[in-house]
Amino acid sequence: MIMMKNHPFHLVDYSPWPILGAFSAMTAMMGMIKWFHLFNSNLFILSNMILLLIMFQWWRDVIRESTFQGNHTLLVSFGLRWGMILFITSEIFFFVSFFWSFYHMSLSPSIELGMAWPPKGINTFNPNEIPLLNTIILLSSGLSVTWAHHSLMENNFNQTFQSLIITVFLGMYFSLLQGIEYLEAPFSMADSVYGSTFFMATGFHGLHVIIGSIFLLVCLTRLNFNHFSNNHHFGFEAAAWYWHFVDVVWLFLYMSIYWWGS
Repeated sequence: MIMMKNHPFHLVDYSPWPILGAFSAMTAMMGMIKWFHLFNSNLFILSNMILLLIMFQWWRDVIRESTFQGNHTLLVSFGLRWGMILFITSEIFFFVSFFWSFYHMSLSPSIELGMAWPPKGINTFNPNEIPLLNTIILLSSGLSVTWAHHSLMENNFNQTFQSLIITVFLGMYFSLLQGIEYLEAPFSMADSVYGSTFFMATGFHGLHVIIGSIFLLVCLTRLNFNHFSNNHHFGFEAAAWYWHFVDVVWLFLYMSIYWWGS
């Protein structure tokens, strides 16, 4: 017997993914501890592979609910928008902690740091080389994702597809250049508080760029399957918001750590 509902809300079906995702994340944390203490990364790699598989299936179910089952009504989409806004707000405060640490140490260097910033012996990056190129790349990707959004609003799917490909390519290019920068770094995470704050802040931002690139790549795939219309495309809109957040954080990182802090 099919039960008909007379309300616009989405009552989520029972799903195994939240509890399995929580357990795999906990296992990944234990795997990281094992990696750091016993220099064995097999548990960390295995748990992350399981976590990626769970994420794939969970997001697959959400896509089915929104695209094929029609469960994402206007009211549900409104709630999802607020959920994404609150998530990005929490991410902003996550990065605020890194900036707080950086400015706390740099504006008043302690005697252990030689009362100088950068600390003596730290050779910083030239802000006019790879960091500046990465800034141009991310700003360009922000323009291309905005172009994709406006093209989608105008039902121009060819331009949406082209601009999304450009955005994903620029995101991957940024990650590649940051990887090269890390390989050539003249200091490590163990080199005083400068190395710690540098690699924590830029490393977590790099992780967010990779996540955002995957987010946009999924949107590109969904666009290819005609999952979006000009009035029902919150999945893409959320990815665009996230990407703009990544852009803005990088601007603050570039001005604070690469330019002013060096």
